[in-house]
Amino acid sequence: MSAPASSLTQFHSCRVDTHAHVFQRGLPLADSRRYAPGYDATLDTYLQLLDTHDIGHAVLVQPSFLGIDNRYLLGALSRDTRRLRGVAVVAPDVSEEELVELHGQGITGIRLNLIDQPLPDLAAKSWTPLLERLSRLGWHVELHRNARDLAPMLDRLLEAGVPVVVDHFGRPDPEKGIHDPGFKTLLGYGRTGRVWVKVSGAYRCALAGSDFVHEATSRLVEHFGAERLMWGSDWPHTQYEQVMNYGQSLSTLLELSLDAAVVDAILCTTPASFYSFEQESGNCSVSTTTALQRAS
Repeated sequence: MSAPASSLTQFHSCRVDTHAHVFQRGLPLADSRRYAPGYDATLDTYLQLLDTHDIGHAVLVQPSFLGIDNRYLLGALSRDTRRLRGVAVVAPDVSEEELVELHGQGITGIRLNLIDQPLPDLAAKSWTPLLERLSRLGWHVELHRNARDLAPMLDRLLEAGVPVVVDHFGRPDPEKGIHDPGFKTLLGYGRTGRVWVKVSGAYRCALAGSDFVHEATSRLVEHFGAERLMWGSDWPHTQYEQVMNYGQSLSTLLELSLDAAVVDAILCTTPASFYSFEQESGNCSVSTTTALQRAS
């Protein structure tokens, strides 16, 4: 089934949503899942949201509850490999041939979603072949774990020559916010130039009504620079559907009163470069006022 033409090729914005999920009920679920939503989040619905909010490109991330069965993700990517990229979940013993095949289908990295999971020993010999293969392919590892546990894994991944994307502000303890020691340690990795952070899903690591997003983003910009930060909607905001929607997620960034060049980098140039999206013709910069109007 093909999507409407307007959802496929007739887009001009360079803005990128680096974190969204698509799925539907009835798909095979991973045995180790923490949660599975009871609704559909289809690519057609998502593409309509991208068009409405003038988002030119997007990165689809394999949902944790689907485990290593990436078939639905790959089916979505096949709809428009120019507009979409993907982040897969794989087993540590995945073959190089399988990774190369995924690479040809728009996958650019793998995700380690380790929330409520045992921490893997990435220094173990069982992980070495995978990390070497990722490095050869130029892939990254997207790391989702509480801030207090990030440092040892970041060290090992960087040692293996693998770029790292840290999910959702690094997931500090909501009670501690920017004062979480793990978040403070994460800031130190900005100097490596090999770690990126997604300013996304703040509702997963912030107390309602707090100033966390402003405080955390300011510190991340200071330590990483906008060239290492990327925005993601975290659509469809699983388990937070009642408190968040796409427009609000975008406004969370746009309402921070950041310098226009910083916003442009976080929304456009940094993710376009990182995920190898072609820059569309025309001016990529979008004024904060105009962007807020589109997000509302």
